[in-house]
Amino acid sequence: MDRTLKSFSLLLSYPTRGLQHAMSEIGGVLASDTRLTVTARRALRPLIEEISRRDIYDLEEQYVLLFDRSRTLSLNLFEHVHGESRDRGGAMVSLVETYREAGFDPVTSELPDHLPVLLEFLSTQSPVVAQDILADAAHIFQALTERLGRRESPYGAVFAALLQLSKAKVDATAVANMLEQPDDDPTDLEALDEVWEESEVLFGPDPNAGCPQVRDMLARMDSPVNPTPRHAAE
Repeated sequence: MDRTLKSFSLLLSYPTRGLQHAMSEIGGVLASDTRLTVTARRALRPLIEEISRRDIYDLEEQYVLLFDRSRTLSLNLFEHVHGESRDRGGAMVSLVETYREAGFDPVTSELPDHLPVLLEFLSTQSPVVAQDILADAAHIFQALTERLGRRESPYGAVFAALLQLSKAKVDATAVANMLEQPDDDPTDLEALDEVWEESEVLFGPDPNAGCPQVRDMLARMDSPVNPTPRHAAE
């Protein structure tokens, strides 16, 4: 198992007291991974310390405001790629099939394209497969790094580190297209309600998804579309 990818999966998961207790071990794993530069490892320390020491309720509130109430910071990767189009449903079905073929059965209520779930899966795969899929999402990691940097959030260091592990040359045009979307205001509940009411997610079989290989399914991340809001019931 790639313990670094597993650690990043945990860092991006909803904070719990169990996660707080594991931060010492997680910090040790990340500090010793020489695939990351010294600068990248140092940048991760504030997040590790914050999760370790901050009040759990504050951590939970911060996480929800960042990742659950901000579409532009969504941890569901296909939302940045397909929005709420039918293509997202087909990609989701294919990703589930890929997990099953690899014997990976995530015990979670999250969607299969949820980044912590994908990272847990990649931690069980070969380095080549993991790096290729991270490279497919490189422009997403870059955009999220910049958005979180604007908010002065220590979570940005995780996405910067994932980008480094991908060893990918970022598509500047794709990043610029993502950053054209205005940042959400997670405290504007009325605006958020309007966003979630606009459309419904439809997860149906994709007739073109005949080959459930991870690399092929996520390759469309190289051509992101403007995201369409999620439905409130999602």
